[in-house]
Amino acid sequence: MLGCNTSNSDTPGTAEVLPAVAQAVRDRVCVLVDGGIRSGADVLKCLALGADAVLVGRPLAIAAIGGRGEGVRLQLERLREELFTAMLMTGCPSPSRAGSHLLHPPAPA
Repeated sequence: MLGCNTSNSDTPGTAEVLPAVAQAVRDRVCVLVDGGIRSGADVLKCLALGADAVLVGRPLAIAAIGGRGEGVRLQLERLREELFTAMLMTGCPSPSRAGSHLLHPPAPA
């Protein structure tokens, strides 16, 4: 689950709070999101929820441990291909055009 909270606390996951954060700071700061992103589809979801950019540290760290530079290159290529596929499936022409219209139900404005 994207940005899920697996602890027993009441802390919400990143995807749950992203739309409100993005709306609150829009045009004043760049909104970066991190946490729970494992695929290119997750990247598109975060962009649609209001992120300006998506951080993918854990998948790249795991790729680096297992495959060094080549592992990171392959992981980045996989994420790019998954993002491209998700964009094709949703009719999104570019990452900059991702918005709440891609989500079901749409994210609150």
